[in-house]
Amino acid sequence: MSLLERVGTLLRANLNELVEKAEDPEKLLKQIVLDMENQLMQLKTQVAIAIADQHLLEKKRGEQERETADWRRKAELAVGKGQDDMARAALERSLSHEALEKGFASQVVDQRQEAEHLRQALGKLEQKLSETRARAEMLVAEHRRARAVGRAAEARRVAGIDKAHAVERMQSKVHARSAESEAASEVLAQESLEERFRTLESEDRVELLLQEIKSRMEERQAAVG
Repeated sequence: MSLLERVGTLLRANLNELVEKAEDPEKLLKQIVLDMENQLMQLKTQVAIAIADQHLLEKKRGEQERETADWRRKAELAVGKGQDDMARAALERSLSHEALEKGFASQVVDQRQEAEHLRQALGKLEQKLSETRARAEMLVAEHRRARAVGRAAEARRVAGIDKAHAVERMQSKVHARSAESEAASEVLAQESLEERFRTLESEDRVELLLQEIKSRMEERQAAVG
């Protein structure tokens, strides 16, 4: 179970029901508070890591953006010197960095969303922990007055159901991963042809950019003349 799934389980927990089914309500509530505190510490760490990763991705995107612009300038310089081969090579490099920049930009968006989800979960867990601490003593007292024969048997029955559900969830995950692996194999089988088309498109873009640079430089020379 992932960290967010564990936090979600704690957030959905109904303290009244848990206390009613527990053999030792006081011990149970202490354990719930302890679990929440542990998950809270882990969640704070994950939030910090997510934000740091976001900043790193943003930095890498900026680096690729600067590299793209730098190689475009070099291509213009080569055209000015009549070195079309060097200009083409520079434009190919610029397109490569441009693709990397777009990839990092997409990752930044995903990472920003993940960090926001973690922050929201952290806020909810902090609130839940505060409420749980405040209500723990009251619920223990109420249970001591209202506890009846048969609660322990019911708790064991529910625990068995929970275990069965856990097994079902694990089986579902295994099936899902198997399906993902099959899909990935199908995608990889198509990559060779797609890569060839991407190469052709890249060459066309290089030639187009080269002509654009030449046209701009001719216009500049005509304006000066």
